[in-house]
Amino acid sequence: MTEGDLHGARLIAEARLEAFENRTTEHDYTIQFTIPEFTCLCPRSGFPDFATLHVRYVPGPRCVELRSLKLYINGYRDRHVFHEDVVNLLVRDLVTLLDPRFLEVVGDFNVRGNIKTVVRAAHRHAQWNGAPDPWWPEAVRSGGAEG
Repeated sequence: MTEGDLHGARLIAEARLEAFENRTTEHDYTIQFTIPEFTCLCPRSGFPDFATLHVRYVPGPRCVELRSLKLYINGYRDRHVFHEDVVNLLVRDLVTLLDPRFLEVVGDFNVRGNIKTVVRAAHRHAQWNGAPDPWWPEAVRSGGAEG
């Protein structure tokens, strides 16, 4: 059996981010999730990089469907990509899909070569002047985000 024959590998290769309609648009609320097993490959060395990604957003018209996000994220495991690009690509793709009022992604990358990297990128809809809920305590303790 080759990797291409594996059901999960096929699902990851075919993954597309999906959204569903936000059914509660009359007030702001914050969605937060953590992706603790993110992995990608260094574009210079080819060595694996590991991170915990923290995402929080105030939805606009749509919310991300989490199964599609899981498959999308797993698509990075064999991708050669810089830490900064991981975070900014995720922001770009989620903003394009969701048109959120606010969205922030923090990539808390494991130490490699004696350097710890934390990358944060955010998007705020021009007409929105609200504030997202503070980060979960777990994100703050990990060094990946602040309230």
